[in-house]
Amino acid sequence: MRQAGRYLPEFRETRASQDFFATCRSPKLCCELTLQPLRRFPLDAAIIFSDILVVPQALGMEVVMVPGKGPTFTEPLKEVEDLLKLRQKVDVTAELGYVFQAITLTRHSLEGKVPLIGFSGAPWTLMSYMIEGGGSTTMAKAKSWLYRHPEASHRLLRLLADVIIDYLVGQVAAGAQALQLFESHAGHLGPELFQDFALPYIRDIAQAVKSKLKEEALPLVPMIIFAKDAHYALRDLAHAGYEVVGLDWTIRPQEARAQIGKDVTLQGNLDPCALYAPKEKIGELVKKMLESFGTQRYIANLGHGLYPDMNPEHVGAFVEAVHAHSRHINKHS
Repeated sequence: MRQAGRYLPEFRETRASQDFFATCRSPKLCCELTLQPLRRFPLDAAIIFSDILVVPQALGMEVVMVPGKGPTFTEPLKEVEDLLKLRQKVDVTAELGYVFQAITLTRHSLEGKVPLIGFSGAPWTLMSYMIEGGGSTTMAKAKSWLYRHPEASHRLLRLLADVIIDYLVGQVAAGAQALQLFESHAGHLGPELFQDFALPYIRDIAQAVKSKLKEEALPLVPMIIFAKDAHYALRDLAHAGYEVVGLDWTIRPQEARAQIGKDVTLQGNLDPCALYAPKEKIGELVKKMLESFGTQRYIANLGHGLYPDMNPEHVGAFVEAVHAHSRHINKHS
């Protein structure tokens, strides 16, 4: 998952010298941080080092990374009138060109060894950060907008979706070979709010990105949707226009497959905390996971991001176990 580097000592060393978002704006550092896990582990893909909150920054909001607290908006959206402070038209190349440069540099540096994945946060997740001003256990401020100001909420979600569409297309133009959309805060919504305020934009992003890629004669890359804790929406996500649906660790593989069907690839879903287990135990858990999913139309992954205090050797054990058990299952099936 996207926090791939932060448990590595070399990552912390590279990052120590400057501010988090200054690092995000340095194509050279982003390239280095993307490549670090690949030097250690035989991973099957790279995901560009960046952050989902570069999109609110492109809209004109200030976000700082506060040690021990995480991302913090200096002036979150409080009233509907605050939407007027946002850029209504965003030139993604001007505002987010540093991400595109990082992708191009990394793609060249990878020399075709593994594909490079680009990503963005999804509209509801970004909206929730912009209103909450940072992380939240309830998302009460952001959800109150959905109930109190539905029209303004849709206006903000539409604005975000339009920027995300251009941003993702730009990532492919820069060299990204797959795209992932993170609806990390889907679990706070529940079925009805998700249907109204998340799913339409998730669908629209997939459709519009593919349409623009065709128009611009760019490669039609696979797209992945990861909506954390949205078990209630798996059937809808299966038909939302994405080739891959990512799963968190709170759903059984068989249940997910039954809801998603056979035509969409699944990605996931080992509990990240399983990497605290002894290496042999990690191997057992991976074996069980692969047997449950099968090796076809399936990408082995964690069910969410790695934590900073995880032992790199245990990450290595996970990767090795995935490869070993996949080979074994394929050989005997």
